[in-house]
Amino acid sequence: MEGQKRIPSMNGLKRTLLCRDRLNLHKKTWFKYPLLLCVTLLVCYISKEKSLLHQHYHRLVNEPNQVKAPSYRVHPKQRDKLDSKIPRTTFVHYTAGTQYHQAYPKNYHFIIDVGDVCESSSPFLVLMVPVEPNNVAARDAIRSTWGKKKIVQGKKVLTLFMLGLTEGPDVWQESELHGDLIQSNFRDSYFNLTIKTMVIMEWLATRCPRATYGMKIDSDMFLNVDNLVLMLQKPSIPQNNYLTGWLMRNRQVVRSKSSKWYVSEEIYPYPKFPLYILGTGYVFSGDLPRKLVEISRSIKPFKIEDAYVGTCMKKLGIAITSPPDPSQFRTRSNKFDRCMYSKTITSVLASPEQLLSFWMKLKMTPGLPC
Repeated sequence: MEGQKRIPSMNGLKRTLLCRDRLNLHKKTWFKYPLLLCVTLLVCYISKEKSLLHQHYHRLVNEPNQVKAPSYRVHPKQRDKLDSKIPRTTFVHYTAGTQYHQAYPKNYHFIIDVGDVCESSSPFLVLMVPVEPNNVAARDAIRSTWGKKKIVQGKKVLTLFMLGLTEGPDVWQESELHGDLIQSNFRDSYFNLTIKTMVIMEWLATRCPRATYGMKIDSDMFLNVDNLVLMLQKPSIPQNNYLTGWLMRNRQVVRSKSSKWYVSEEIYPYPKFPLYILGTGYVFSGDLPRKLVEISRSIKPFKIEDAYVGTCMKKLGIAITSPPDPSQFRTRSNKFDRCMYSKTITSVLASPEQLLSFWMKLKMTPGLPC
């Protein structure tokens, strides 16, 4: 009848419902594939980022960043005798946080050097002073006092400063002026003192192998070079396998993480360090630097540099020797005493100003030594 709705048959209703279900299924399937695609792409992206992050962390901790360092330089007087084997450009070895790179010095390169100062005439004694690049005051004080003399007791003495890299002014002008700076491309910090010491040994082994004796001495030290040269000329002092200074015996390894001198059991498993020489100033025969450099390849580095040298000596099987007069190697003495300083070899001071003051009183003021 007209005006009445047509009621579909049962078969027609089934077909309609079936078509609708298929359409809904198609829509659901169509939506699912893009969703799966997006999830897959997201997982791939996260995996890639994680991999890149891991590679970046590994490179940051274990490999040198490719930061261009200054070209290799020498003092103008030595420029025409530049060792062609030394690379003209190098890369800076920075590390993550307070971690340090390997102590083995051949991981690093000299970017400022003093040329062949040892070739024409091998020195009797080379004084190597590790110092921060920014500490110009300490270097100038040493140049005006115990580092000034080139001939002592008839023997040639050479004083040089070892620097790493740090933020601050360029030291090239100072190098051109004085010709006594050596700079290597390790990061200059307290945590890298072991690297600094081993780079000193590397320089002596490769640049000055015929020096009779060497000395590593800190920049805050008083040094009576005359007394040192007199000691080294004693018949009882050997010219091979010799290391002496202020002896440090039975020193416990510091395990407190809050301490400046903390060393983990992973790096050094033993409770005590072997016998070593206090790092403020120690003297050694000219053959030792090469041996220390080579043995350091097999010894895991830790930041207590003097104890590290003692560990190297123990592995070399070379005994450390007490000086003829141990009282000549002193710790801090803030009060000037003419008698004491006329007999001493080393003493720790508080500042460059104190070094200048004590030196003036000892050398420039008339009076008997004791």
